[in-house]
Amino acid sequence: MPNSLLHAVHVYPVKSVAGCAPDEVRVEPWGPAGDRRWMLVDPVGKVVTQRPQPSLALARAEPLPDGGIRLSAPGCEPLTVAVPEPVGTAGVQLWRDKVEAVEADAGAHAWFSAYLGTDVRLVHLDDPARRRPVPSSYAKPGETVSFADGYPLLVTTLSSLDALNSLIAQGDHADEGPLPMSRFRPNLVLDGTAPWAEDDWRRVAVGDVIFRVTEPCARCVVTTTDQRTAERGKEPLRTLARHRRSGDKLLFGQNLVPEGTGTVRVGDSVRILE
Repeated sequence: MPNSLLHAVHVYPVKSVAGCAPDEVRVEPWGPAGDRRWMLVDPVGKVVTQRPQPSLALARAEPLPDGGIRLSAPGCEPLTVAVPEPVGTAGVQLWRDKVEAVEADAGAHAWFSAYLGTDVRLVHLDDPARRRPVPSSYAKPGETVSFADGYPLLVTTLSSLDALNSLIAQGDHADEGPLPMSRFRPNLVLDGTAPWAEDDWRRVAVGDVIFRVTEPCARCVVTTTDQRTAERGKEPLRTLARHRRSGDKLLFGQNLVPEGTGTVRVGDSVRILE
């Protein structure tokens, strides 16, 4: 796989909210530094995402050096949120997982509640080293994950997106394509690979950091949400259902677990180890 490289890095400080694309990021055992350490929950503690709230795509969270975040959204004054003091935790529900988290201050709750028009709270993952294990089917002892859906990182490739867009162009909703990579909210985007080559990877090195490939990423309705407008369509799920289905799962991208720590940088070489 000659001349394969890291094309882009993405970090999403708040789950389901727009993030940033730095030139480099420190990879920690539970994912990119600062990635999905914050999450919104409803009054009973269940996660709130773009699935029921597509307008979250238009809100943005900028990471700050001390772990805090700077929030912005249409019609809202920007707000800086500090990392809350870990004086106590509250149990929240992230899909099937119950996770202990620390609530942000009341101003953060009010900011997001006003933006969404519904009562929500912002919580912070204070101790990712021990709060939430990687799914047991693919985990090794002690491996943990942030508020990401299931795994520390998600990798996608430009060639597979091009292949998917070619299939969309041949379908019933061709006017919706081509789709940008932002629909898939990856952490790492690779260039110089063959389309769908990632299906066969088991271990991959990006720069000096080695990752274990666990399982393909099952996609949901969030991928049909235009991340620039919050409007929803039919693609890519219609096309994935025809061409990238495995049982009841529609697949795009691969989930990763880091085997070590280090910094990855845009332009780093990519090596397939297994």
